[in-house]
Parts: sequence; structure tokens; C-alpha cells
Amino acid sequence: MNRLIAKLILFTDSSQERLLKQMGQLYERFYQGADTRESLIAESYRQIKALLEIATDFGFDRNLWHHYLTFLLITNENPFSLTCEKVGKKEGSVNFFAQNDCKIFKELFDFDFTELESALGIDCFTRVSNYQAIKKPEFMYNQNVSEKVKSLSLRLAAAANEQVFFDEITQFYGEYGVGMFGLNKAFRIIPKVDNTGVIFNPINNMDKVMLADLVGYENQKQKLVENTKAFVEGRKANNVLLFGDSGTGKSTSIKAIVNEFYHQGLRMIEIYKHQFRDLSNVIAQIKNRNYRFIIYMDDLSFEEFEIEYKFLKAVIEGGVETKPDNILIYATSNRRHLIRETWNDRNDMEANGEIHRSDTMQEKLSLVNRFGVSIFYERPSQKQYFGIVAELARREGLNISEEVLSGEANKWELQHGGISGRTAQQFINHLLSVASEENLMDKC
Repeated sequence: MNRLIAKLILFTDSSQERLLKQMGQLYERFYQGADTRESLIAESYRQIKALLEIATDFGFDRNLWHHYLTFLLITNENPFSLTCEKVGKKEGSVNFFAQNDCKIFKELFDFDFTELESALGIDCFTRVSNYQAIKKPEFMYNQNVSEKVKSLSLRLAAAANEQVFFDEITQFYGEYGVGMFGLNKAFRIIPKVDNTGVIFNPINNMDKVMLADLVGYENQKQKLVENTKAFVEGRKANNVLLFGDSGTGKSTSIKAIVNEFYHQGLRMIEIYKHQFRDLSNVIAQIKNRNYRFIIYMDDLSFEEFEIEYKFLKAVIEGGVETKPDNILIYATSNRRHLIRETWNDRNDMEANGEIHRSDTMQEKLSLVNRFGVSIFYERPSQKQYFGIVAELARREGLNISEEVLSGEANKWELQHGGISGRTAQQFINHLLSVASEENLMDKC
């Protein structure tokens, strides 16, 4: 095994490769015959433990060895995988080296652990080739990654030869991409300790909401779809500001739009106000990738004393470097103008030292103007609120008369923050939680 691993050219030097290298070293020590049987058994168990830990993190079952090798192949960012990212295989000399590595991985897929197990009197490698995992809730592992790995792993295991193996890998790169951006929909950022960039942390098990799940707001959703569709198709598109009353579905709309267009290469990076200083680093790391990125800012607003909006303005428009075509900014806010202004801002002459205060006001308002599309989400009327409640109840299969439902919904909103789509959803959640314990259902 170690001789095989040493022949890899492109698929090396990744943090996930550590287990593979240690497996190779285990076999090298085994064939050299310098280690005791006990030490080799202990080392075998250490590698099995590492494999089980990876399986637990990603919800793998069945052949854990195959799943691990597949995970390596689709997370390793190298000249070949990055070239194929979201566009598929292209002709070039790099394909020769990639085919060499695929041949080696095909041999690793077919590797027989029987000799080692027989000599040491163990069967752990055989057991993890047909592993029965304990069922876990979806939130305990990254289901999005798990499903992709397991699906591709089965196809690679069934590949008749290295050419078919190679074709399966390149097809995957063309459909999903490679590395964390290929496997995940959304990310948060953490600045590197040495301030040389940022680390992208995947958001595991992102809400699976779709636009159809958001009741009402058809015009608003259509505007968002039209702009995003143009963006992912490589046409001109605008930054978007979704503003309006709390609980009306602004954030849900953006999550849904990412789910809708994920398979067309759309990804989302969520950043917070205190991270705006890192915007340039974020853009530098994603501008050359074959994806379309939405930089998402939720509940965006600034107090009078906060100056972070200046970083945002420079990135959106006005900086020396042009914003890349594969990046847009989508923001939500309860404020139309984002930055709090006072009557003093409108008073052109002040005695506090700043002569033209109206210039300050214009500077603040100019941030909103840099969002080419502004979409207003208004609080629903009483009639619209009851309509949302009725539709959500129908989807959940709640068999309650309209009169009882509207009466209870009215009581709920009076005690829980007023009319909104969020209040309607919370009311339905309440009904679902108490349906088996209260007599409400009997009032039909």
C-alpha cells in the first residue's frame, strides 16, 4: 500500500490524507517485520478508530474505507480538480497525471486487507467494509456531504476499470465542484490568526426551505428569482436589499434562493457587521472559483456612531479593485436606510464644528443606493395573516375549522408580537405541539 501511495502526484498534501499515509506506513512496517505483532495490532486499531471518527462526523456506513477514499478525492483541491470545477473535464496535459492517480485510487479501492488480518489474527478491516452505523439524527452530522460521498463511493466501487473511475470523478467535479465549496451550500468566516486571510466554516445541515414554502409575497420572490437567475447564468445582476417589517420572510427568502440555485453553482457566505473589515480577504479567496457567491448580511443596520458601513460601501462600489463578476451582496434589514439618522443630520448648519451636516446624511444614504434592487416585505394584513395560517395548517394536515383556526390565530398574535408570517408559523408549531393533549381538535 505504501508503494501505491508514494506514486500519487496530484492528490497529496491535504489534511484529510493523514489516515491514508498512516495506513501505508502500517503496511510498510508489517512487511519489514521489525515490529512485534502486538504493536502492529495496536497501530491497526488506531487507524480503525480514526476511520470510525470520520464515519461518525459524516454519517458514513457500509464500506467506510471506500467512503474515506471518495472523501479524499472530492475534497482535494489540486490543478486538475480545480480545472474541472463546475465545468467538467478539459483537454490538457494535467489529465495524464490525474489518470495516473485515479489508477492508484482504483487499486486502493480494491485493496485486500486479508493478508494483514490473517497474520495478526484480527478482522477489523473486514468489519468496516460492511459497517452497520447506529442511526443518528440529521443534525449530528453533515448530511449534505454524507449523501454525496456515499453515492459517488458506490459508483467508484462498481467502476470496471480506471477509465470509468476517472470519468466518474470528473463528472462529479463538473456537477458539484471540489473541496468545501463543492460539497456545501453556505459558510461563515473566521479570520486567520496571522491575518493573511479567512477560514471558511461550512454551515452544516442548512435549512432546506424552498421559495414555495414561503406563503405569499409572490412579487417579492419573483424579483429575487429574476435577479439571482441572471446572476448564476452569467448575466448582469444587482446587489439586493430586502427590507421591511420583522418576521415577514426576508431571511427565509435568501436561504430558499440558495437552495433553489445550489445545483447551478450558487453558494452563500454569511458575514456579520464586525467582520466587514475582512470583506476584501473574503473576496480575494473566492474571486477565481467557478461558483457564484452571495455574500449574505442579515439584519443589517448601523447606529450613528458605527463606521463599518464605510468598508461595505468600498466593496460594493467605489474601491480601486472592481468587484468580481461571481460575487453579489444580499442583505436584509428592518430599516429602509440602514444607517440611523437624526434631525441634526438634516440641519445643514451646526455649531459642533461640522459645517455641512447634510453632506453626512448623503454619505449615509448613499449606502442604500449601492443596492441595485430593493425589495419591500410589508407586514401582512389581518386577512393575509389568516390566509397564511390556513395554508400552513393545510400543509401540516391540521383538520381544524376555519372559524376555530382564525379565532385561535387571532388570540395567538395578540399575545405573541403581532401579525407576521413568523407569528403564523409559530402558531402552527404550537398547534402541532399540543394537538395530542388538548381538545382544540374536537371543536371542529
